[in-house]
Amino acid sequence: MTNISEPEPHNRRQPNLVLIGYRATGKTAVGMLLAEILGLPFVDMDQVLVQEAGRPIADIVAESGWAEFRRLEKELVNRFRPTQGQVLATGGGVVLDPENIAVLKENGIIVWLVADPDTIQARLAQDLPRDVNRPSLTGSDTIREVAEVLTARKPLYEAAAQVTVDTTNLNVAQVVEEVLAAIRLKEGYHLGG
Repeated sequence: MTNISEPEPHNRRQPNLVLIGYRATGKTAVGMLLAEILGLPFVDMDQVLVQEAGRPIADIVAESGWAEFRRLEKELVNRFRPTQGQVLATGGGVVLDPENIAVLKENGIIVWLVADPDTIQARLAQDLPRDVNRPSLTGSDTIREVAEVLTARKPLYEAAAQVTVDTTNLNVAQVVEEVLAAIRLKEGYHLGG
């Protein structure tokens, strides 16, 4: 992960690759490998937010609510407005604010990583305890929450996405191959660092 307070423009020739999607669709793992292959910096925006806040997302939400977390997220997205030539993994809810997507599209290709609800639930079950890494979005059990939130966010992800890759039955390397194949088709995108 890149330790960044004030992002600096990296490569003016390349747009950012901006990964969006629900929790456990592979944004961080795919982003890290993409960045490595392309020789670009990788930024996990949730990790930067946690590092700068000095406390986990669960604590931010418990103490100040989701609205405060979304405000901090928007502030961070805006700080990355001038950057190019980076791989950015966003938080799953970045699409809730249309201004975030507009900012990210200015210098980026938006790649939506998708997985089916059963796969997401299985991946979440293998993660760190939910209260540490991913606080509840609705207060419901995981099965109900995944179904509810995916249904609500799907149109937002669809509207934002310029590229969509289904990660359900793919490993990280296969997802990266799919992403690279899709972005090669995007006019003006030059692969390599």
